[in-house]
Amino acid sequence: MMAAVRQSPGESFLGRMASSSRARAREARKREPEGALLARALATPAPPPLRLGEFGMIAELKYRSPAAGSLAAQDFDGDAQVRAYGAGGAAAVSVLTEPEEFRGSLDDLRTAAGPLTAYRIPAMRKDFLTDPYQVLEARAAGAGGVLVIVTMLSDAEVGELLACAAQCGLFVLLEGFDEADLERIGGIGAPPGGSAPDDSPLLLCGVNCRDLRNLAVNRDRFRQLAPHLPPHLPAVAESGIEGADHIAAVASLGYRAALVGSALMRAADATQELAAMAAAGAQALGSRPCS
Repeated sequence: MMAAVRQSPGESFLGRMASSSRARAREARKREPEGALLARALATPAPPPLRLGEFGMIAELKYRSPAAGSLAAQDFDGDAQVRAYGAGGAAAVSVLTEPEEFRGSLDDLRTAAGPLTAYRIPAMRKDFLTDPYQVLEARAAGAGGVLVIVTMLSDAEVGELLACAAQCGLFVLLEGFDEADLERIGGIGAPPGGSAPDDSPLLLCGVNCRDLRNLAVNRDRFRQLAPHLPPHLPAVAESGIEGADHIAAVASLGYRAALVGSALMRAADATQELAAMAAAGAQALGSRPCS
Protein backbone atom coordinates (compact mmCIF):
# COMPACT_ATOMS: atom_id res chain seq x y z
CA MET A 1 0.00 0.00 0.00
CA MET A 2 1.28 3.48 -0.83
CA ALA A 3 2.09 5.93 1.91
CA ALA A 4 -0.60 8.49 2.57
CA VAL A 5 1.55 11.60 2.58
CA ARG A 6 5.19 11.98 3.53
CA GLN A 7 5.12 15.30 5.31
CA SER A 8 2.75 17.22 7.46
CA PRO A 9 2.06 20.77 6.36
CA GLY A 10 4.22 22.86 8.67
CA GLU A 11 6.41 25.90 8.29
CA SER A 12 7.85 24.82 4.91
CA PHE A 13 6.91 26.79 1.83
CA LEU A 14 4.91 23.86 0.47
CA GLY A 15 3.12 23.40 3.78
CA ARG A 16 2.17 27.06 3.95
CA MET A 17 0.87 26.97 0.38
CA ALA A 18 -1.22 23.87 1.09
CA SER A 19 -2.77 25.47 4.18
CA SER A 20 -3.50 28.67 2.28
CA SER A 21 -5.07 26.69 -0.56
CA ARG A 22 -7.42 24.86 1.78
CA ALA A 23 -8.47 28.16 3.32
CA ARG A 24 -9.14 29.64 -0.14
CA ALA A 25 -11.31 26.66 -1.06
CA ARG A 26 -13.34 27.03 2.13
CA GLU A 27 -13.95 30.73 1.47
CA ALA A 28 -14.84 30.11 -2.19
CA ARG A 29 -17.49 27.57 -1.17
CA LYS A 30 -19.17 30.25 0.94
CA ARG A 31 -19.48 32.47 -2.12
CA GLU A 32 -20.74 29.79 -4.54
CA PRO A 33 -22.08 26.33 -3.62
CA GLU A 34 -20.31 23.41 -5.28
CA GLY A 35 -23.43 22.32 -7.16
CA ALA A 36 -23.77 25.73 -8.78
CA LEU A 37 -20.09 25.80 -9.67
CA LEU A 38 -20.30 22.31 -11.18
CA ALA A 39 -23.19 23.35 -13.40
CA ARG A 40 -21.33 26.48 -14.49
CA ALA A 41 -18.14 24.53 -15.14
CA LEU A 42 -19.82 21.90 -17.29
CA ALA A 43 -21.68 24.60 -19.23
CA THR A 44 -18.38 26.29 -20.18
CA PRO A 45 -17.31 25.53 -23.78
CA ALA A 46 -14.93 22.59 -24.01
CA PRO A 47 -11.25 23.63 -24.02
CA PRO A 48 -8.83 22.51 -26.73
CA PRO A 49 -7.19 19.12 -26.07
CA LEU A 50 -3.55 18.84 -25.09
CA ARG A 51 -1.28 17.87 -28.02
CA LEU A 52 2.37 17.34 -27.19
CA GLY A 53 3.66 16.94 -30.73
CA GLU A 54 7.32 15.97 -31.14
CA PHE A 55 8.31 17.71 -27.93
CA GLY A 56 5.77 19.60 -25.87
CA MET A 57 6.49 23.02 -24.43
CA ILE A 58 4.25 24.16 -21.56
CA ALA A 59 4.88 27.90 -21.45
CA GLU A 60 4.08 29.65 -18.22
CA LEU A 61 2.44 32.96 -17.44
CA LYS A 62 3.48 34.13 -13.99
CA TYR A 63 3.94 37.61 -12.67
CA ARG A 64 6.04 36.78 -9.65
CA SER A 65 8.22 33.97 -8.32
CA PRO A 66 8.95 33.60 -4.59
CA ALA A 67 12.53 32.73 -5.52
CA ALA A 68 13.15 35.40 -8.20
CA GLY A 69 10.71 38.13 -7.21
CA SER A 70 8.79 40.12 -9.83
CA LEU A 71 8.94 38.79 -13.40
CA ALA A 72 6.80 41.43 -15.03
CA ALA A 73 7.22 45.16 -15.39
CA GLN A 74 4.36 47.42 -14.36
CA ASP A 75 3.31 47.84 -18.00
CA PHE A 76 3.60 44.11 -18.80
CA ASP A 77 0.97 42.94 -21.31
CA GLY A 78 -0.21 39.49 -20.25
CA ASP A 79 -2.47 39.11 -23.28
CA ALA A 80 0.45 39.78 -25.63
CA GLN A 81 2.58 37.25 -23.74
CA VAL A 82 -0.10 34.59 -24.09
CA ARG A 83 -0.41 35.27 -27.81
CA ALA A 84 3.37 35.08 -28.15
CA TYR A 85 3.23 31.62 -26.58
CA GLY A 86 0.50 30.62 -29.02
CA ALA A 87 2.52 31.86 -31.98
CA GLY A 88 5.59 30.05 -30.68
CA GLY A 89 3.86 26.68 -30.74
CA ALA A 90 3.24 26.01 -27.05
CA ALA A 91 1.49 22.73 -26.30
CA ALA A 92 -0.20 24.37 -23.32
CA VAL A 93 0.04 27.56 -21.29
CA SER A 94 0.41 27.22 -17.54
CA VAL A 95 -1.17 30.09 -15.60
CA LEU A 96 -0.32 30.74 -11.95
CA THR A 97 -3.46 31.41 -9.92
CA GLU A 98 -1.94 31.41 -6.41
CA PRO A 99 -2.44 34.94 -5.02
CA GLU A 100 0.00 35.31 -2.13
CA GLU A 101 3.44 34.31 -3.39
CA PHE A 102 2.81 34.37 -7.16
CA ARG A 103 0.30 37.25 -7.37
CA GLY A 104 -1.92 35.17 -9.62
CA SER A 105 -5.69 34.81 -9.87
CA LEU A 106 -8.47 32.95 -11.61
CA ASP A 107 -9.00 36.11 -13.64
CA ASP A 108 -5.50 35.59 -15.11
CA LEU A 109 -6.51 32.06 -16.10
CA ARG A 110 -9.82 33.21 -17.59
CA THR A 111 -8.13 35.99 -19.55
CA ALA A 112 -5.46 33.63 -20.93
CA ALA A 113 -7.85 30.82 -21.89
CA GLY A 114 -9.83 33.04 -24.25
CA PRO A 115 -7.19 33.93 -26.87
CA LEU A 116 -5.61 30.47 -26.63
CA THR A 117 -8.69 28.89 -28.23
CA ALA A 118 -7.73 30.55 -31.53
CA TYR A 119 -4.45 28.62 -31.40
CA ARG A 120 -6.19 25.42 -30.21
CA ILE A 121 -3.97 25.41 -27.13
CA PRO A 122 -5.30 24.61 -23.63
CA ALA A 123 -4.59 26.67 -20.55
CA MET A 124 -3.55 24.85 -17.37
CA ARG A 125 -4.28 26.03 -13.85
CA LYS A 126 -1.07 25.97 -11.83
CA ASP A 127 -1.73 26.24 -8.12
CA PHE A 128 -1.46 24.26 -4.92
CA LEU A 129 -4.75 22.45 -5.42
CA THR A 130 -6.14 20.56 -2.44
CA ASP A 131 -9.88 20.35 -3.15
CA PRO A 132 -11.97 19.16 -6.14
CA TYR A 133 -13.81 22.47 -5.88
CA GLN A 134 -10.66 24.12 -7.25
CA VAL A 135 -10.68 21.81 -10.26
CA LEU A 136 -14.22 22.97 -10.98
CA GLU A 137 -13.03 26.57 -10.67
CA ALA A 138 -10.37 25.83 -13.27
CA ARG A 139 -12.86 24.32 -15.70
CA ALA A 140 -15.28 27.21 -15.22
CA ALA A 141 -12.44 29.63 -16.01
CA GLY A 142 -11.77 27.85 -19.32
CA ALA A 143 -8.81 25.67 -18.35
CA GLY A 144 -8.05 22.45 -20.18
CA GLY A 145 -5.79 21.06 -17.45
CA VAL A 146 -4.61 21.35 -13.86
CA LEU A 147 -1.44 20.74 -11.88
CA VAL A 148 -1.60 18.33 -8.94
CA ILE A 149 1.38 18.25 -6.55
CA VAL A 150 1.33 14.74 -5.11
CA THR A 151 3.98 15.45 -2.46
CA MET A 152 1.60 17.50 -0.34
CA LEU A 153 -1.46 15.28 -0.78
CA SER A 154 -2.63 11.87 0.38
CA ASP A 155 -3.51 9.20 -2.17
CA ALA A 156 -7.20 9.76 -1.34
CA GLU A 157 -6.88 13.50 -2.01
CA VAL A 158 -5.08 12.91 -5.29
CA GLY A 159 -7.78 10.45 -6.28
CA GLU A 160 -10.53 12.98 -5.60
CA LEU A 161 -8.78 15.62 -7.71
CA LEU A 162 -8.25 13.14 -10.56
CA ALA A 163 -11.88 12.02 -10.49
CA CYS A 164 -13.07 15.61 -10.70
CA ALA A 165 -10.64 16.37 -13.52
CA ALA A 166 -11.91 13.33 -15.44
CA GLN A 167 -15.51 14.48 -14.93
CA CYS A 168 -14.52 17.86 -16.38
CA GLY A 169 -12.44 16.43 -19.23
CA LEU A 170 -9.20 18.02 -18.02
CA PHE A 171 -5.66 16.73 -18.37
CA VAL A 172 -3.61 16.49 -15.17
CA LEU A 173 0.09 17.15 -14.68
CA LEU A 174 1.04 15.05 -11.64
CA GLU A 175 4.09 16.67 -10.10
CA GLY A 176 6.73 15.03 -7.91
CA PHE A 177 10.19 15.74 -6.54
CA ASP A 178 11.81 12.39 -5.79
CA GLU A 179 11.77 8.65 -6.40
CA ALA A 180 9.01 8.02 -3.87
CA ASP A 181 6.80 10.60 -5.58
CA LEU A 182 7.37 8.97 -8.97
CA GLU A 183 6.48 5.57 -7.56
CA ARG A 184 3.19 7.01 -6.32
CA ILE A 185 2.53 8.74 -9.64
CA GLY A 186 3.26 5.53 -11.54
CA GLY A 187 0.67 3.70 -9.47
CA ILE A 188 -1.87 6.50 -9.68
CA GLY A 189 -1.46 6.98 -13.40
CA ALA A 190 -1.37 3.40 -14.62
CA PRO A 191 -3.97 3.09 -17.40
CA PRO A 192 -6.15 -0.03 -17.63
CA GLY A 193 -4.16 -2.81 -19.26
CA GLY A 194 -1.00 -0.68 -19.28
CA SER A 195 -1.77 0.81 -22.69
CA ALA A 196 0.50 3.58 -23.98
CA PRO A 197 -0.90 7.11 -24.15
CA ASP A 198 -1.69 8.72 -27.48
CA ASP A 199 -0.74 12.29 -28.42
CA SER A 200 -3.59 13.70 -26.35
CA PRO A 201 -2.69 12.41 -22.88
CA LEU A 202 -4.92 12.99 -19.90
CA LEU A 203 -2.16 12.27 -17.36
CA LEU A 204 1.44 13.44 -17.37
CA CYS A 205 4.26 12.89 -14.89
CA GLY A 206 6.18 16.01 -13.93
CA VAL A 207 9.56 16.21 -12.22
CA ASN A 208 10.15 19.55 -10.54
CA CYS A 209 13.83 20.22 -9.93
CA ARG A 210 12.86 23.06 -7.58
CA ASP A 211 11.91 21.42 -4.31
CA LEU A 212 8.92 23.45 -3.16
CA ARG A 213 9.56 22.43 0.42
CA ASN A 214 12.64 24.67 0.54
CA LEU A 215 12.80 26.31 -2.96
CA ALA A 216 16.22 24.78 -3.70
CA VAL A 217 16.97 24.04 -7.39
CA ASN A 218 18.93 20.99 -8.47
CA ARG A 219 18.84 20.38 -12.23
CA ASP A 220 20.74 17.14 -11.76
CA ARG A 221 17.51 15.74 -10.32
CA PHE A 222 16.25 15.36 -13.90
CA ARG A 223 19.08 12.91 -14.60
CA GLN A 224 18.85 11.17 -11.24
CA LEU A 225 15.13 10.51 -11.58
CA ALA A 226 15.04 9.64 -15.29
CA PRO A 227 15.37 5.87 -14.63
CA HIS A 228 12.35 6.06 -12.31
CA LEU A 229 9.96 7.84 -14.68
CA PRO A 230 6.72 5.86 -15.18
CA PRO A 231 7.08 4.47 -18.71
CA HIS A 232 3.36 4.75 -19.50
CA LEU A 233 3.13 8.51 -18.83
CA PRO A 234 4.72 11.35 -20.79
CA ALA A 235 7.41 12.90 -18.59
CA VAL A 236 7.61 16.67 -18.12
CA ALA A 237 10.74 18.47 -16.85
CA GLU A 238 9.78 21.43 -14.68
CA SER A 239 11.65 24.46 -13.31
CA GLY A 240 15.26 25.55 -13.61
CA ILE A 241 15.24 25.46 -17.43
CA GLU A 242 16.82 28.56 -18.91
CA GLY A 243 17.44 27.84 -22.58
CA ALA A 244 17.44 25.45 -25.54
CA ASP A 245 20.54 23.65 -24.24
CA HIS A 246 18.70 22.71 -21.05
CA ILE A 247 15.75 21.51 -23.12
CA ALA A 248 18.03 19.33 -25.25
CA ALA A 249 19.55 17.86 -22.10
CA VAL A 250 16.24 16.79 -20.57
CA ALA A 251 14.91 15.50 -23.89
CA SER A 252 18.02 13.34 -24.27
CA LEU A 253 17.07 11.77 -20.91
CA GLY A 254 13.64 10.82 -22.23
CA TYR A 255 11.48 13.70 -21.06
CA ARG A 256 8.69 14.29 -23.56
CA ALA A 257 7.91 17.88 -22.56
CA ALA A 258 9.09 20.76 -20.41
CA LEU A 259 7.39 23.48 -18.40
CA VAL A 260 9.23 26.81 -18.62
CA GLY A 261 8.24 30.03 -16.91
CA SER A 262 10.86 32.55 -15.81
CA ALA A 263 13.09 32.20 -18.89
CA LEU A 264 10.17 32.89 -21.22
CA MET A 265 8.78 35.70 -19.10
CA ARG A 266 12.17 37.43 -19.33
CA ALA A 267 12.84 36.65 -23.01
CA ALA A 268 13.12 39.61 -25.39
CA ASP A 269 11.14 37.57 -27.95
CA ALA A 270 9.09 34.87 -26.22
CA THR A 271 7.80 33.47 -29.52
CA GLN A 272 11.29 32.94 -30.92
CA GLU A 273 12.67 31.57 -27.66
CA LEU A 274 9.79 29.14 -27.26
CA ALA A 275 10.10 27.88 -30.84
CA ALA A 276 13.86 27.38 -30.39
CA MET A 277 13.29 25.37 -27.20
CA ALA A 278 10.67 23.16 -28.86
CA ALA A 279 12.97 22.52 -31.84
CA ALA A 280 15.88 21.63 -29.55
CA GLY A 281 13.70 19.20 -27.64
CA ALA A 282 12.37 17.53 -30.77
CA GLN A 283 15.88 17.16 -32.22
CA ALA A 284 17.31 15.67 -29.03
CA LEU A 285 14.36 13.36 -28.50
CA GLY A 286 14.56 12.18 -32.09
CA SER A 287 18.27 11.41 -31.82
CA ARG A 288 17.94 9.22 -28.71
CA PRO A 289 19.09 5.64 -29.34
CA CYS A 290 16.40 3.00 -29.36
CA SER A 291 16.15 1.15 -26.07
